[in-house]
Amino acid sequence: MTFKPRTVTVSRENKMSIKDLVGRKMSKKVNFLNEKIDIVKLTVGQVSEIQESVKEAKEDDGDLSLLISIIRMAVTDSEDLSDEDFNEFPLDEVAKLSNEIMKYSGMDNSAKN
Repeated sequence: MTFKPRTVTVSRENKMSIKDLVGRKMSKKVNFLNEKIDIVKLTVGQVSEIQESVKEAKEDDGDLSLLISIIRMAVTDSEDLSDEDFNEFPLDEVAKLSNEIMKYSGMDNSAKN
């Protein structure tokens, strides 16, 4: 009995267009309160919404509400968290998570010259 190797051909053409990628999400796991949670990259529309919120932020709680908005947009299953739920988290952990989301989404302020 002779062995005949199977020939596999690979097409070098990518049949997927950029239009096929609309709505696709990228995610990764990050640490929050010593646990791994999933975050997704923000979309261009979400970043525009955040930039608008920054312009309209109130001085009293604008920064905190902005952090919470960023987390709600990017953390899997966080849209059901109430403002009271967020009040139970340590502030520095909320800020770190928000910064990690922004960095992952390409909006790392420390990378600007």
